[in-house]
Amino acid sequence: MKKVMNDSDKSNEKQLNSEVLVTDVSTISQCIEHAQTVIAKQLERIKDKGYDFAPEFQGLTIQLYLLGVMWRHAETLGNNSNDARELAFSALKANLIQDGLGKRKADKRIEFLRKMSKVEDDRNALAVAVGYESEPDDNSLAEIFDHYVDDMQVSGDFWRIYDRFRKIMLYGGLSIAFVMIWFVTLFMPGNSAIAILAAGLIAAALFVIPVFLIGILMYRSKIKKAQQLKQNV
Repeated sequence: MKKVMNDSDKSNEKQLNSEVLVTDVSTISQCIEHAQTVIAKQLERIKDKGYDFAPEFQGLTIQLYLLGVMWRHAETLGNNSNDARELAFSALKANLIQDGLGKRKADKRIEFLRKMSKVEDDRNALAVAVGYESEPDDNSLAEIFDHYVDDMQVSGDFWRIYDRFRKIMLYGGLSIAFVMIWFVTLFMPGNSAIAILAAGLIAAALFVIPVFLIGILMYRSKIKKAQQLKQNV
């Protein structure tokens, strides 16, 4: 009799877990569908705004915004706030995978978004909060980007300068290392392979370090100018 009751309990538990799983999948699907509708309208509204942000910042902002949108929608489907937030993360992960991101990369991205979704004092990040409070056909995404439009650190111009310096350091360093290795091998025979490699690395470092320092100085200069402009305004 006891065994029959245990088997019955296990059967009921499996059925309950199955029902919960189906409910979660349904909620996730509805959150994704709702978010896609919302973001399509929002992106259309900012298309002519001429925003110029770093690609990583823009992508991060949109994803956090969608997290807020999905979170609130999950609540409207009858979930409490904590469960709805977790369902929103699951929906966002599923959406990333649908867009072609691999599962492992999607896991890492969601882990990163979890960290970025909160700021000091355990408050929600601006993009999450605005996404949560957004209404149909409003300009909420534009409001977020307007908040950062004068922030030099996330500007597309600054990102392009960084990308340019990164390529200069990479390709310039490799080229100089190759030339030095070729020169030592050709005109200073008898050196060991380790000595030749060391000469190449030293030559590359003598090029990369000054370029890096110049980039840092330019970065600080631009940040100071941006801060001075804000203060004057």
